[in-house]
Amino acid sequence: MTGKIVSVIVPIRNEERYIADCLRSLLQQTYPATSYEIIVLDGRSSDKSREIVDGLSRELPHLYCVDNPAGTAPAAMNIGIRHARGEIIIRADGHNFYPENYIANCVQYLEQTGADNVGGPWLTMPANHTLGARLVAAMLSNPFGVGDSRFRISAKEGFVETVPFGAFRREVFDRVGMYNEKLVRNQDNELNARIRRAGGKIYQTPALQTTYHPVAGFFELLKQTYRNSQWHVFSVRENSHAMGLRHFVPAGFFICLTGLVLGAAAASWARYSLGALVGLYLLAGFMFAIRQKHGRDWLVTLMLPAACLVFHLAYGLGTLAGLRYLFTSPPSTPIRAGQVVRGH
Repeated sequence: MTGKIVSVIVPIRNEERYIADCLRSLLQQTYPATSYEIIVLDGRSSDKSREIVDGLSRELPHLYCVDNPAGTAPAAMNIGIRHARGEIIIRADGHNFYPENYIANCVQYLEQTGADNVGGPWLTMPANHTLGARLVAAMLSNPFGVGDSRFRISAKEGFVETVPFGAFRREVFDRVGMYNEKLVRNQDNELNARIRRAGGKIYQTPALQTTYHPVAGFFELLKQTYRNSQWHVFSVRENSHAMGLRHFVPAGFFICLTGLVLGAAAASWARYSLGALVGLYLLAGFMFAIRQKHGRDWLVTLMLPAACLVFHLAYGLGTLAGLRYLFTSPPSTPIRAGQVVRGH
């Protein structure tokens, strides 16, 4: 597989803060420049993202930008795959920064493992130095916050159920189909579920670790979490294997906690149970926070259990709100604000 042509596809919409550094990291690869191309799919950005990409592409013939009228990531990927000339397709993210050997390692691990999709863990870094940004990064890299999400909490190497984005053999799309454009969220989970059902394999290796910057504010994370988790029920409607049990645990927790809060006014057992549940939750959260401290300041460590409680409640509430999509479809609108897209 060495020497194969690689197409790196980067869906963006209003990424002016990160896109220049992201593309520079992809342009400074050890893989021969004549053997890969970078296709940026702009989802009608209203900031300077397109201007930044066009400025770089004028100097670099293997970087070019294509319009994505729908403004969503799965539509961008499908357009990019159709434009791509590569035998290997790498999905990249405008929020990520890539080590110089990233493309070479993608090619190497596809060859060595025989997998259909390879990817690596995220090194989650605060978007800035504020308390909110540090708290968000701590939550999203702690198993108490995100559960058994391998690419967020573990650098373990081996076959897994899913990886974020990833590098694919192009023929996998002929075998299992393209990205599901109905799924503005969870499209990677759903595609990887189809790959597994077709007998394919997905491999994670720390050699493909990338640096990721999440949202900067805690309340911004809560809003994002509430919106994203509303897609879980619909994703399962589209593909029953797309989501795991862990994605629905917060909804069960929300129901249990709400029931105990309502019952506490009338029954002492409910009050005691509520106190015990919250107490055990916060104790467990503090133990995980201490174990994962890794040089973080004590203020973030002390705040982490309570922050996770609010985060899980927002996640659970969003999942329950998504029950309305049992019989209808959510709107296929872009995640980020920008120009009005076609059809909306």
